[in-house]
Amino acid sequence: MRFKNILTLGLILALLFITIGDRVLPKPLNEISYNTRTNINQFLIGLFPNWHPKNPNDRTRDAVEQLEPKDKK
Repeated sequence: MRFKNILTLGLILALLFITIGDRVLPKPLNEISYNTRTNINQFLIGLFPNWHPKNPNDRTRDAVEQLEPKDKK
């Protein structure tokens, strides 16, 4: 039970350090907090590949292009 309390307190302190540490801590620690948050953000962004959602209008545009005469000037 005691380990669980210490682990919970440690996680809360780590989250506070990462989220607001660069605003409230002195010079060497605020840079570490900012760099940690930046690295975590870049890691999480890197987990997801570049996702380009389908344009719902593509199918309609293709159908219209097929119906229009090709020698339209």
